[in-house]
Amino acid sequence: MTVRRTGHRAADAPAYDLMAAPPAYDVVVVGGGPAGAAAALTLGRADRTVLLADAATGPPPVGEALPAAARVLLRDLGAQDVLDDRHHLPCFANLSAWGSDDLAAQDSVLDPHGHGWHLDRRRFDRELRERARRLGAEVAIRTTARPAGRSADGTWTVELRGPRERRTVRCRWLVDATGRRAGLATGAGARRVVHDRLVALCLTLPPSATPAPDASTLVEAAPDGWWYTAPLPAGHRLLARYSDADLAGVRTGAAGLRSDVARTRHIGARLSAHPWPSWAVRRAPAHTVRLDTVHGGGWVAAGDAAAAFDPLSSQGILTALYTGMRAGRAVHDHLCGDRTALTRYAAEVDTITATHLRNRRTFYGLEHRWPRHDFWRRRHTVDATKSADSRPNTRPDLIPPPGVRP
Repeated sequence: MTVRRTGHRAADAPAYDLMAAPPAYDVVVVGGGPAGAAAALTLGRADRTVLLADAATGPPPVGEALPAAARVLLRDLGAQDVLDDRHHLPCFANLSAWGSDDLAAQDSVLDPHGHGWHLDRRRFDRELRERARRLGAEVAIRTTARPAGRSADGTWTVELRGPRERRTVRCRWLVDATGRRAGLATGAGARRVVHDRLVALCLTLPPSATPAPDASTLVEAAPDGWWYTAPLPAGHRLLARYSDADLAGVRTGAAGLRSDVARTRHIGARLSAHPWPSWAVRRAPAHTVRLDTVHGGGWVAAGDAAAAFDPLSSQGILTALYTGMRAGRAVHDHLCGDRTALTRYAAEVDTITATHLRNRRTFYGLEHRWPRHDFWRRRHTVDATKSADSRPNTRPDLIPPPGVRP
């Protein structure tokens, strides 16, 4: 592989040992989801040498809604063409039964950016990585990256393990885009601050025999949490139930989930045309969590590794793209000698997190039908210094749920 050299070096950066091989990469990005790809795209556009390592472990990503505002971010990343109506399903409205049994609608005609999308997540992530590759990044799929140490001159030694090779590379900086576990950052001493115990029970339903009446998302509040459903490309449908991990409902299997769906007012009707699958319900973490520090010596965190928010905000991928882009820019500026770049990035993450926590309290507060149920009581009594389950919050857990207005 031919490696481009940029000539960029921070004024206060350590001089590299001339007797040793120079770093092969300016930056190794660990994690190939939207945050990692956005960081790699940003660094590639700045003419940095980048290795993007995607371990591709865990369950494959399921379809997810992407707000129309993502158009702006994707344009800034030079990746606006990854969205098309042939592979991703347009979403023209969001519906919610929140604070009332009646459905409220938020139509995309009121959004200056147009409609959103129900994503084919595998394709979306793959296309973003391909854009990074076109800019010169080396993309290593099904490859784990483990820091083996940092030299006195500031360079990292990173061990790569993939299906076809094992090798060691050197780089000047690491970007942790490993998701909620934030493996690199926590290994470097950062602490995860968890704000609640929210989990999701997810099930993908097979295509129905008849076309879906529309492609809107639907959120419905329930006594012990809330439900979400949305169509997926190719006719499938996603169903998710959200509740706290310590509440009895989250232990429900497929049969129990189906029984509970039958008691909903709106969700069950959306599922009625779909066959009920025989495969297991998947349980996934959905709690709000962030790092107490998003950068350290030679590393920075982005996406869910930096801050992961309640899915009610519908901001997961949008936040991942933004923090990935901003983290990439901060690393580039830092390596160019800007000593405040990483501090500014950390302040941005603080602001985004504080805004999310404030909005989360507001919109959970709009649902008042079950004030004595533990799920809602926790969210109604939380204050600015406490998490939803009364855990201490060292920092203050973006957008209202579909169709809901304060």
